[in-house]
Amino acid sequence: MSIFGSKESVKDKKSLVIYFSRADENYAVGNIEKGNTEVIAEYIQDITGADLFKVEPAKPFSKNYRECCREAMEEQRQNARPVLKKYLEDISNYEVIYIGAPIYCGTMPMCMFTQLEKLDFAGKIIKVFTTHEGSGLGNVVSDVKKICRGAKVLDSLAIRGSMVYESKEKVKDWIK
Repeated sequence: MSIFGSKESVKDKKSLVIYFSRADENYAVGNIEKGNTEVIAEYIQDITGADLFKVEPAKPFSKNYRECCREAMEEQRQNARPVLKKYLEDISNYEVIYIGAPIYCGTMPMCMFTQLEKLDFAGKIIKVFTTHEGSGLGNVVSDVKKICRGAKVLDSLAIRGSMVYESKEKVKDWIK
């Protein structure tokens, strides 16, 4: 018997992936055309059939890695809530929400806070995933628990950004 009261798993529930991902210059692998977190989000979609929502700040981060880090630190210092290109307004049709982001300065980028704070997570099941190059989950899980009140946060997954293309089986095992 699972936490859902039957043999049903999160894989069998209507799911949504809310994520931020950035391409361009990357710490471990140079310039990339698709962000590491987006690769993992697409694996989740492929495995579960989940819908995807990509969080995109209206003012994108710099393409330069060091400048992007500086911008992220400044947003965090200001506890900023950057304006987004578009907002997800309703998640009522979903049971499982995957929340994913790279680790920026110990947590997810502030644009994720902007989006998540607008949603009602009561009764939802949440699974957090991050991409990183040594930070693991950082403070993302504790931040998600603060923002997503009323949700049940299950096990989380941290994937090294430099290993995303070798991680589909790891993602599949995590989803089970």
